[in-house]
Amino acid sequence: MDHFARLGLPAALELDGAALDRAYFAAQRQWHPDRFVGRPAEERARASTEAAALNDAYRTLKDPLSRAVYLAGLNGIELPGDGKTIDDPDLLMEAMETREELHEARTPDAVDALAARSRDEMTKALAGLGTLFLRHDKAAIRKALLRLRYLDKFAEEARARRTNLHREKA
Repeated sequence: MDHFARLGLPAALELDGAALDRAYFAAQRQWHPDRFVGRPAEERARASTEAAALNDAYRTLKDPLSRAVYLAGLNGIELPGDGKTIDDPDLLMEAMETREELHEARTPDAVDALAARSRDEMTKALAGLGTLFLRHDKAAIRKALLRLRYLDKFAEEARARRTNLHREKA
């Protein structure tokens, strides 16, 4: 059973966060292992398995990028599994250039500017995904998701760079 079906939600890129929360908490109340304490071992095991699957579904669908990657997988779009591989030459060049900019950033403000630019690009790329899914443009979806993964990773790197700059000052 896929994550959307597990939570009784439509398989869609855009989800109402409140509806996701309601579906998750309702299902979690039904399958929470504490409700099965006095039950036979088989029922306890099933409750534990269902609760774990619900947690995984909720975590995946709550995050827009994770949800997009998951939905792409449901649509037969394969991405490198490690989340680090970049097999697009244009994206590889972009990644090298922005990482060099990040490495050369000497102040928290410079890092923040790079991070803000990356966040803006993520927002735009996420907004454009809906159209790509509607057109069933698998190649474009794959390319967009690889770029989004990179931008997400870059945001982590920017946070680490900012922390390191603060430590260097201290």
